[in-house]
Amino acid sequence: MTDTMDNVDLPYSDGEASKQEKIAALRERLEVLENQNEEMRDKLLDANAENNKYQQKLERLTHENKKLKQSPLFVATVQEITEKGIIIKQHGNNQEALTEVTEEHREALEPDARVAVNNSLSVVKRLDDDTDVRARVMQVEQSPEVSYGDIGGLEEQMKEVRETVEMPLKKPEMFGEVGIDPPSGVLLYGPPGTGKTMLAKAVANHTDTTFIRMAGSELVHKFIGEGAKLVRDLFQVARDHEPSVLFIDEIDAIAAKRTESKTSGDAEVQRTMMQLLSEMDGFEDRGEVRIIAATNRFDMLDHAILRPGRFDRLIEVPEPDEEGRETIFEIHTREMNIAGDVEFAALAAETDAASGADIKAVCTEAGMFAIRDDRTEIGMEDFRNAWEKVQAESDESEVSKTFA
Repeated sequence: MTDTMDNVDLPYSDGEASKQEKIAALRERLEVLENQNEEMRDKLLDANAENNKYQQKLERLTHENKKLKQSPLFVATVQEITEKGIIIKQHGNNQEALTEVTEEHREALEPDARVAVNNSLSVVKRLDDDTDVRARVMQVEQSPEVSYGDIGGLEEQMKEVRETVEMPLKKPEMFGEVGIDPPSGVLLYGPPGTGKTMLAKAVANHTDTTFIRMAGSELVHKFIGEGAKLVRDLFQVARDHEPSVLFIDEIDAIAAKRTESKTSGDAEVQRTMMQLLSEMDGFEDRGEVRIIAATNRFDMLDHAILRPGRFDRLIEVPEPDEEGRETIFEIHTREMNIAGDVEFAALAAETDAASGADIKAVCTEAGMFAIRDDRTEIGMEDFRNAWEKVQAESDESEVSKTFA
């Protein structure tokens, strides 16, 4: 109902005010009401804006809630395409199933294609044929800060590694002029701590190539075919980014001598090794991919992986001799505050049978002895005490292994 002059609360008394006073009072009241109306209009706009914001939030949460309630899709690989449908194998549980697909999907699929399937194993969409993410993350983006100058006592080994890995990448024309194929791979073997991994890091630092590193134990998987697939993907990443260097540490984890064992675990390791052998020297051209492998257990390796064509160079990395130990001491003490009584030749003579890793540990421990005594200079006695401690810890480790 619209207000009239009869029911409006007037700001004056009828008998007391003149006509002009009435008009002035009404205008004043009108101005107040217009201001109040403007304020209410602003509040309404603010409320509408706030309402829109909450409405958008509600829609987003409703959409997320709907997605969370949806059944997940499973990843599978197409094994075979038949007239009755396609045979797929689910990743993880390795179950095979025959499922029907639309004509559109059938035309877009081929064996080994990756697809997403729902709970009823119907193909929902094809996935990109990308390499395993585990293979891609093994690519080293930043070169290790290790140079050949940081390795002591392995001059002959460094020379052979550079001839096998670096020269074919830097000067391939020389091999063509001579008429020979460049060496395809090098295997470094020897006791732990002698510098095998450091040699591989130096190669990564000194070659302008893609460097991919992995441990053999990373290829051992629970489910059938997973290890072999990861090997294929690793070599595919190496081929996609050639020239490249593929470093396999602890290769004995997947390349041990084959046995008559019938356990599923041993069979899976052997399947992974078969894939590795095929990738190293199979029907497909490997391209500009060089392989470096390292192992502490050369005696465990299968003969098939040691033949030329897979590893053309078998390089022993022994424990350093006395001259090599002296060089390693000099390398690891470059940044250390050494006292004038320190004689590296004497230390090298006293640390018989020490590996490069042992000498690095001795240098670190010698520095700790100085810190404990609140000194900034490291003396000869610190190195001798450090060597005794490293030897004692090594003996304790051997005893614990014996009783384990």
